[in-house]
Amino acid sequence: MNRSLLFNFSVDKENKTINIKREFNANLEFVWKAWTSPEILDQWWAPKPYHIETKSLDLEVGGMWLYAMVSPKNEKTWCKADYKAIETNKLLSWLDAFCDEYGTENTVKPRSLWTNHFSENNEITLVDITLKHDRLEDIETLLDMGFKEGFTSGLHNLDAYLEIQTYRSDK
Repeated sequence: MNRSLLFNFSVDKENKTINIKREFNANLEFVWKAWTSPEILDQWWAPKPYHIETKSLDLEVGGMWLYAMVSPKNEKTWCKADYKAIETNKLLSWLDAFCDEYGTENTVKPRSLWTNHFSENNEITLVDITLKHDRLEDIETLLDMGFKEGFTSGLHNLDAYLEIQTYRSDK
């Protein structure tokens, strides 16, 4: 397939949101599994040279994904996602936060309410991501921390993972 895949990153200051639209050259089930399976998330979620280590993932409304972003020097930054809505292959929503290794939230750093919509058209899957914030300052803090660059890098990691899996499934 030679078609360029959609990638759009925008900030809506008035509504205190970040919107990311990203297409993947893979079917919906592959992409959904990559967003919901800890062993796959560990392979793509962090920008290189970082990686993540999932401590636990309970994929149900009220459940939590607890993971550490690990630096090349083995320094860990803990994060969690508290699941708010799940519709298999359609919708995945969570409230994220920085935390400690037990999931106790860091109330100083910004939180985001992620709403991810999944759809497929001709084996191309679109993930439409909206991050809602309480304050505009939270968006500015995230962007200053390198969120756009880091998340973009992670999405490239996901592309590479999906390409390998698609190649393997074709054999």
